[in-house]
Amino acid sequence: MKSFALLLLAAVLNVLVAPAFAQNRMPEIPSDKLTDAQKKALEQFAAKRGAPPVRGPFLALLRSPDVMTPAEILGEYLQFKTVLPPKLREFVILITARQWTQDTEWNSHVNIAVKDGLSLEIAKALAVGERPAGMADDEATVYDFCDELHRNHGVSDATYARAVAKFGEQGVVDIISVNGYYTWFAMIMNSVRATPFTPIPGMPTLAAFPRQ
Repeated sequence: MKSFALLLLAAVLNVLVAPAFAQNRMPEIPSDKLTDAQKKALEQFAAKRGAPPVRGPFLALLRSPDVMTPAEILGEYLQFKTVLPPKLREFVILITARQWTQDTEWNSHVNIAVKDGLSLEIAKALAVGERPAGMADDEATVYDFCDELHRNHGVSDATYARAVAKFGEQGVVDIISVNGYYTWFAMIMNSVRATPFTPIPGMPTLAAFPRQ
């Protein structure tokens, strides 16, 4: 009986304590607590994005407004204007989200990637940490480049040459930059325990991805 009581107590404590670990460490700042610099950063953000709510990594970045503003400017290029086709740009973002098991990045981009032409089967394989089968040559080139970059912190001569031949030097710089930008965002959100975006119905979600 005593053992059962201890087990029951442990279970109750686990339920009570667990949410605290998932709590967003840098939630929305109340409007009356914003500094002048933060207000200015929000105004600039709204002017560029049509006054949407500040979410994801920008909730944390607002704590350093001189970082937030150039981050948004860089993000505008990397998310919308790279020389990569939209499908491949989104594929790079998903690969990065998978590497960091970053649910907000994944949930906010997987539907976009599929709409832009990425196969749902490729997304499903990536979600569980597998190398997708049936990739087109440009998709395989992007995947191999990003996979090597994340695993080896660099790429082989052969992988680099394939990417330059397919996308040019600007394309390679854009691939690297999208990887770096969304790795940075993943670091921020994983560190501050940002509240994940709600998954899109019908889209694959990230499986657990244990580190080696």
